[in-house]
Amino acid sequence: MVVQERLEVTTSGRGTVEITDQLQRIAAGSDIKTGLCHIFLHHTSASLMLCENADPAVRYDLEAYFSRLVPDGDPLFTHQQEGADDMAAHVRTVLTHSELNLPVTQGRCALGTWQGVYLWEHRFSGYRRQVTVTVYGE
Repeated sequence: MVVQERLEVTTSGRGTVEITDQLQRIAAGSDIKTGLCHIFLHHTSASLMLCENADPAVRYDLEAYFSRLVPDGDPLFTHQQEGADDMAAHVRTVLTHSELNLPVTQGRCALGTWQGVYLWEHRFSGYRRQVTVTVYGE
């Protein structure tokens, strides 16, 4: 059996938006007890991450690290059509993930105690991001 649903996630600019609850809702509604949940982000300037969900400082520190690793407006970048954060956002996406696979066990995404799934916006402005969630199994 396969169930597929598209989510629209609104971001408010650079930072993270937790989507764990939406994924759990889709997995539970699929009637699939054992299988996989595949999450795909349809964008090149945002990413998905499986991250600690207990302390927001973890996500803050990741953002600080990536700001140092991939600085906005780096003179190395020639692609700057949409502003100083454009190419940096693309590099961040390539270094992270545009898709994730999670096990489905007993009708739920089998996450660890302190794990959550986040959409990580890499642009300064907010966007409406499209995510396709496919749950398959039996």
